Amino acid sequence: MEDLLYTVPEVAKLLKVDNHKVYELIDKKILLGLKLGRLKVTREEILKFLRTYAGKDLSDLDNIKDI
Repeated sequence: MEDLLYTVPEVAKLLKVDNHKVYELIDKKILLGLKLGRLKVTREEILKFLRTYAGKDLSDLDNIKDI
């Protein structure tokens, strides 16, 4: 069975970025998190994020562009 909830370090590992980038994505409401003890992200939210932002340059989250 696949996990339904992921911690920030687990999301960072899945997305191949550092924890700071995951927190930044959550702060900018690009990736929605939930507070349940520690901050977590649902599996569905990660999949939605990947579908929505495929083909985008997320280097500058205030200026997201097409690749």
